[in-house]
Amino acid sequence: MNLREYESWGLKISTVLWLILVLASAAVAGRAYAADVPYVPTPANVVDTMLNLGKVGPDDYLIDLGSGDGRIVIAAAQRFGTRGFGVDIDGALVSEAQREAQKQGVADKVAFYARNLFVTDISKASVVTMYLLPQVNLRLRPRLFTELKPGTRVVSHDFDMDSWKPDDRVTVPVPDKPYGEPKSEVYLWIIPANAAGTWRWRLGAGAAARDYEVVLEQTFQILSGRATVGAQPAQLGNARMRGEAIEFALVARIDGRDVRHEFSGRVSGDAITGTVAVRVAPSQRLEWNATRVARGKMTIEASARSVPDFVPAHTLRKIYIAQE
Repeated sequence: MNLREYESWGLKISTVLWLILVLASAAVAGRAYAADVPYVPTPANVVDTMLNLGKVGPDDYLIDLGSGDGRIVIAAAQRFGTRGFGVDIDGALVSEAQREAQKQGVADKVAFYARNLFVTDISKASVVTMYLLPQVNLRLRPRLFTELKPGTRVVSHDFDMDSWKPDDRVTVPVPDKPYGEPKSEVYLWIIPANAAGTWRWRLGAGAAARDYEVVLEQTFQILSGRATVGAQPAQLGNARMRGEAIEFALVARIDGRDVRHEFSGRVSGDAITGTVAVRVAPSQRLEWNATRVARGKMTIEASARSVPDFVPAHTLRKIYIAQE
């Protein structure tokens, strides 16, 4: 083998060794990341607020992602008889939660697992609780929409979902909070049904009957679009979803007058059943049934915040994301 060949082989071997070192360093960093992020428990008054805001009750099934010592799941079982489970990557905390469930007499209602939250099946939940960082919330967000049923409540301690604005929000005083201001934010989202598409219905009878059409676009729970009444343009506003519940206002020119309609109903597949208040003298409330003739797609990807693969280890909340 001549000198040129030796140099070529030397370069190849050096490259392979460099790749091995990089991959090994990444693996070590990933393991260190999971172990170095400190655990911050949710204060008792914040637990109370999360359960109240989520309207947790005896018929719910609650899943806590990053459950720590299990206090949220255990409190729900104690107070309301709620069933459910929590997941955390820290086996010691999972064992602590299991012991506390036994001690509080709710081990028949709740369970705790040492598990990566990103591979946990959440489809059974009617309530999901979490105390995770914003970047992690964003990684979870698509799964919340694809795996949870419309109407499922999602409650987060302190950290939001970026462009998915909450349906409700409460500020809780926390005087001895170990980081930031002495308060916590509790956010509530309700998984919306998909109402995007073209809807048609008829109101009135005989000569007074009119055909209505609304074309809806949907971003998370917010609706926008256009409307026609009797083939004439109408104004659409205040349109939004709250779980399966839909509401919007429509102003149409009818018999020379601007008539305001206030619709509220429930979306079930390609049908809406509800009522409409027609604000013209004499004001009247009518039954309302609409049919979707063309389905649209709900937008859930809009986000101004980047979603990194890892959250820095110096953050205050222990997320414990295992490498996938």
